[in-house]
Order: sequence, then C-alpha cells, then structure tokens
Amino acid sequence: MPSILNMRYSPCLDEANHGAPHMTKSEPSLAGIRLFAVLPEDALARIERQCSWRRYEPEASIIDYLDASDDVFFIVEGEARVTIYSLAGKTVSFRELGSGEMFGEYPAIDLGSRSASVEAKTSCLVASMSASAFRTLLQSEPTVADTLIRQLVTTIRRLTTRVYEFSTLAVNNRIQAEILRLANLAPRDGEGAHIVPAPTHLEIASRISTHREAVTRELNRLSKIGIVERRAGTLLIKDTDRLASMVHEAIGE
Repeated sequence: MPSILNMRYSPCLDEANHGAPHMTKSEPSLAGIRLFAVLPEDALARIERQCSWRRYEPEASIIDYLDASDDVFFIVEGEARVTIYSLAGKTVSFRELGSGEMFGEYPAIDLGSRSASVEAKTSCLVASMSASAFRTLLQSEPTVADTLIRQLVTTIRRLTTRVYEFSTLAVNNRIQAEILRLANLAPRDGEGAHIVPAPTHLEIASRISTHREAVTRELNRLSKIGIVERRAGTLLIKDTDRLASMVHEAIGE
C-alpha cells in the first residue's frame, strides 16, 4: 500500500463507531517528488491527473535498456535499481533510486532510446507521465524546468567523477570511493555513518566494475583497521573522515 506520507486523507463518519470521525485513503500523491517540491497544490493536482499509477514488486522490470518507450516515471514509494546487463550476463549497476526521485526523462527530452534498465529493488509505487505531457509541463512550469536542469547537472558531475575513478584508481581505491559515496548519503552518527540496508559485496562490485572477491578482501581489510564494521544488515562506517582521507590521497587531492 502507498506510504502514509504519499497519501491524501479526508475525514468521514464511521457509523459503527457511533459517528466518530476516521480517516479514509484517497488517491496517491506526488507531493514527495523532489522535482515538484516548489509547486502549489493546485498545480500538483493537475500533474497527478495526467499520471498513471502502478505498483511493481521486487525484481520486476519497469523499463528496459534501449527500448523505444518514452514515459517519465516518479517513485512515490520504494526503491529501484538502474542497471545494464551485458550480452555475457554481467550486471553493470549505476545507482539506486529512492522515494521522491524520477527516471526515464532522457528519451522524453532527446527522443532517443532508454540509456539503462530500471527494476524494482523493493515494492514500488510508481507514477508515470507521457513524454508529451512532460515536455508541456516543462514549458508551462519554469521552476520545474530549472529544478530538472540542476538535477541533470548534478548527474553529469557524479558520472564525471566515476569515469575519473574508473580511469585512474586501483580496484581497492574504487571500493573505498564507493563506500564513501554511500556513507555520504547515509544517516550520520558523529564521525560514523550507518548504511542500511548494507549493500552486498556483489552489488558494490557491479557498481565499480570489479568482482565480489575483491570487495570482500578490501572490506575485510578496512574492518581490521577499524574503518568499517558489519552489524546485522547494517554497514557501519566508523570513521568517515579517515576513509575520505584515503580516497583523497588516492585521487591526489
């Protein structure tokens, strides 16, 4: 079921409860989507009426690499994974998407094919909008267009950093950089960070183009020197500053 944070509610009377008011669920909302954070409620309601809504169960495909569809998607609830599968079956993982994020906008903008596959990591409630409606939205709501431009620039900067890491860093340093990247997105506790749920070694390997055994070796080494610790589904980064220093030294900053 959609998250309470992403649902609108209205009071009604419960006759079985002697007329006491209770809350009933209505339509899911796009209020939690970051692209629309600056919009007033009436504008958001118009956008919602243009969307289709669908729930995807874990591992279900939402869009496929190189397909010709051009809808734009908004994750109302849950998490999704962005990947490409090679002909040999190797998984290349780019990033994970959470509630409030969007994907699929590239074909809507440049009319090209999909640049990656997206599949549900958890049960996801997803809203979709046609490419033509999305382009009209960008023209009619300049603040949305401005927010999208900023998000695209952030994506370009992130991918530029990753290309640099792939080109210059040894495998162990790429693993450190990926763990630091995850730590920077996770809740902080003083000098530490809690990555929940802990990514599998295979997931980390797929993000940095290496193999699981290399990730296992490096995480074991980082654990021995007191930087990381795995606890019941959580990857605890005990000293993010020290990890950051290792990565910066490897990059030469």
